[in-house]
Amino acid sequence: MLNRTFFATLALACCALAEAAVPVYGYSVRNTYPHDAGAFTQGLFYRGDVLYESTGQYGASTLRKVDIETGEVLQKRDLPANVFGEGIAPAGERIVSLTWTNGVGFIFDIDSFEQLGSFAYQGQGWGLTSDGKRLYMSDGTEFIRVLDPQTMRVTRRIRVTVEGVPVTRLNELEWVDGEIYANVWQTDRIARIDPFAGQVRGWIDLKGLDELADVAPGSDNVLNGIAWDADHKRLFVTGKRWPKLFEITLKKKLSLGD
Repeated sequence: MLNRTFFATLALACCALAEAAVPVYGYSVRNTYPHDAGAFTQGLFYRGDVLYESTGQYGASTLRKVDIETGEVLQKRDLPANVFGEGIAPAGERIVSLTWTNGVGFIFDIDSFEQLGSFAYQGQGWGLTSDGKRLYMSDGTEFIRVLDPQTMRVTRRIRVTVEGVPVTRLNELEWVDGEIYANVWQTDRIARIDPFAGQVRGWIDLKGLDELADVAPGSDNVLNGIAWDADHKRLFVTGKRWPKLFEITLKKKLSLGD
């Protein structure tokens, strides 16, 4: 028992030291927008001056197009009641959509939301993003799968680490200027990941943002949802059942929790 306690304490200490060696960024809120407080946000991306959002829960999973200024849902498609919707990403004029434990993804037309096809994959589906050529998929572990958007086959796996320590629970993903931003589930953090080496280049500490969002009590109502407006360099974040969506700017901090 003493040995087990010692090694557990040592592992936590190593992880803390590893995190301390990585740059940390705080935030300032530039703009605040309304967001559907009933949306269990799973995926988010920005394109053509609107947000595309996927929501989860069995019997309530949807694909949406949302007016960012008003929060109005402009277009919506319900997913099958037996699936739990997860991350989404654009692939040309298509939207690729994951499910949690069903092992199936869907492909929709980006304009009409008509289903164009489906595909199978092993394990769970969590987050999804695109660099314009490849898709990047998280599954709750420290691995991010790289997919060919034409065949949906895995071409590579990225092991995400911070100073050699694996980072698990990687959730919603967003491609931002050559990095993968990843929500870490049940935390206030976003990891900035090198998509080639898998190393965490920095942490974004969003502590306190849930209080600004007036989030209702609930263990699942956590930070989740990142969207990047590449043309205007705007970063948007929200969470599950959050009544607000924020445009934020980043600022350097000394350490996590400062």
